[in-house]
Amino acid sequence: MRVLMLLVAFLAWFSAPASAGEEVAAAQAVIRSQIEAISHDDAVAAYSFAAPAIQSMIADAGTFMAIVREHYVPIYRHKAFQFGETSVSDGKIAQEVHIIDADGLPWEGLYMLDRQPDGSMKISGCVLTKAPSQPI
Repeated sequence: MRVLMLLVAFLAWFSAPASAGEEVAAAQAVIRSQIEAISHDDAVAAYSFAAPAIQSMIADAGTFMAIVREHYVPIYRHKAFQFGETSVSDGKIAQEVHIIDADGLPWEGLYMLDRQPDGSMKISGCVLTKAPSQPI
């Protein structure tokens, strides 16, 4: 019985990081897909990655892209992006994204994602801030 309990504890300990890793991978795939859709002006695809709460505030894909073009230019026209640190808690993920805009300037994005009742991962918010310039 003791061996069985140790085996269960061992499996639970190893399954938790894999689950968190899978959550992070799923979140990053959603962010990557939305950024690619935005950069290709695919409003319908970009809007599809937004959580229901976002979609309830922004009525359609065209309006969504208009907001992106006006307020998220570094994402809309980026040269590069790279994932930073991630925080996972209760089906919610906060993912840092380091972005280089079309002019070569650094930005920091903080994406928030939620696991939906159907199991999909959707973006529930993004905060974009100018990153401090790095000394050359």
